[in-house]
Amino acid sequence: MRLRFIINNILLVTLLAVCVLFCSAQTSFKEMSADLNLSGGVYLAYPVPTAPQTAAPEGYRPFYISHYGRHGSRYLIGDEDYKWLVDLFATADSVNALTPLGTDVYRRLTLVWHEAEGHGGDLSSVGVRQEQGIAERMYASLPEVFPPGAAVSARSTVSLRCAMSMAAFGDKLKELSPRIHISYEASQKYMGYMNFHTEASNLFTADDGPWAEEYRKFAESHTKADRLTASLFSSEDFILKRVNPSDLMWGLYWVASGMQDIETDVSFYDIFLPEELFDLWQCNNYRFYVCNANHAAGKGIVTANAVPLLRNILSGADEAVAGRGEAATLRFGHDGNLIPLLALMEVENFNVSAEDPYEVYKVWCDFRAAPMAANLQLVFFRKDGGTADDVLVKVLHNETEVHIPVETDCFPFYRWSDVRRFYKGIAGDW
Repeated sequence: MRLRFIINNILLVTLLAVCVLFCSAQTSFKEMSADLNLSGGVYLAYPVPTAPQTAAPEGYRPFYISHYGRHGSRYLIGDEDYKWLVDLFATADSVNALTPLGTDVYRRLTLVWHEAEGHGGDLSSVGVRQEQGIAERMYASLPEVFPPGAAVSARSTVSLRCAMSMAAFGDKLKELSPRIHISYEASQKYMGYMNFHTEASNLFTADDGPWAEEYRKFAESHTKADRLTASLFSSEDFILKRVNPSDLMWGLYWVASGMQDIETDVSFYDIFLPEELFDLWQCNNYRFYVCNANHAAGKGIVTANAVPLLRNILSGADEAVAGRGEAATLRFGHDGNLIPLLALMEVENFNVSAEDPYEVYKVWCDFRAAPMAANLQLVFFRKDGGTADDVLVKVLHNETEVHIPVETDCFPFYRWSDVRRFYKGIAGDW
């Protein structure tokens, strides 16, 4: 009877853990309605973590951090993402084709354009503060990693916003520990692991990939633009001749989503119904899932893009454990690199495999995976006088302790030898 009781309790705990994991992966309409910024998906401004860090086991101290971070908050990718809307509303205003709401939206767009002009794709001041904040919390939690004379390697992709994120992060560390040595590079030399994509992956994720037609129909069914269009434009003739309602809705959605990432203090959420934002987010979430995560039809082809990055993480850790590496390895790239890395490393539920576009939002969420300034950190701990077999590691996603599928009796800490063996099995030899 006691054995059956123990087994039943183990099954119950397992079931509860699965339920908690599944529920944490879901994004409900209620949750998004309570915070419309979530509807921006990967445009979500970095949520500052609130969970406390678990103290290291007695006798252990941190000695190395391996980091990969997405750039901080940015403007929309190109100036044209703002300018075509400003021009459309200006034209409508010139022929008295705007409703009172449309006139007010035009006013707001001109305010945004005043800040955004010339900044397409750039890191914003909001993004700078995010990177500084992450660096400051890293140092506050782990000052032992950054003693005077410590060497820090900082690398970014060749994208300017990633290089600027690296500089903001590194400069804050240098401010907090002035005698550390940071080497900065943004170079094509490192793109083979910092931002790697195979030709097979590019073919799968292309706009004419095997998923694209189903996605087109899904997006079409979720883009209900007539109400929004009629609320902004008073002339049916102008709408007929000059407005593509679907393009209008998506254009305004992107501007609305990106307002949390810049300084101009205006919002566009009032022009949408919460249901409309939830529908548009589902489309965006599904597309990001297909192109960056473990979509079932991809059979792992996209997540394999992160293999060179995982190999670099492992080799850097080997050097650090052997006493020959830096105190920290900082890498700065994009959501399209971090999302497959999360899946490949099987962090929490981010490697979940699904295919039906109507079901993906229930099991995978872009703004949980890669908001602006998202990051993955591996923090290493050793005993004074201990051996390599004594090294522990914990994994932080967005500065929050997370699970990986490796056995441990001291979560959030794992034995590095076990973690290394697991990830070597995924990354293979090199």
